Amino acid sequence: MEQLDRRDLFVALSAFGALGALAGTARAQESTTAELSVSKVFSYDALPVTKLPNGHEMRRVMSGTLPTGEFVEIHESILPAGKMPHPAHKHPNSEVLFIQSGKLEYIDVDKPIRVGPGDIVFSASNVMHGLKNVGATPATYIVVSVGKQLKEG
Repeated sequence: MEQLDRRDLFVALSAFGALGALAGTARAQESTTAELSVSKVFSYDALPVTKLPNGHEMRRVMSGTLPTGEFVEIHESILPAGKMPHPAHKHPNSEVLFIQSGKLEYIDVDKPIRVGPGDIVFSASNVMHGLKNVGATPATYIVVSVGKQLKEG
């Protein structure tokens, strides 16, 4: 698989967004199904940045329920060296992570797996998983989460 840079991946994600992307400007809050029924191109520079206490930064692309019924959430994360975005956890939605830069350790149940640029990680529904930056530089990855809008458990 050819490696994509961050901007190329956002172009590819806009094709995914054809399933139903936001109308109007990108926002951090959940979008309505009506908004997700309109295709859109997202300008990377216009995406809002959320800075978390551990130095982790997120750029939310979209979040909401598609007209076909699936809940989708897409964001880019920049994780500082030595940090985890949050403790290992599980949830009913499935996630796909596109690793853009850095050295990460993906925790699949209890098994750590090293991943890096170009790797793609799939986290199945209700399976314990986690992520840690094990490199000396920030790591960048894109998360695409899809599922039914259920309470985490």
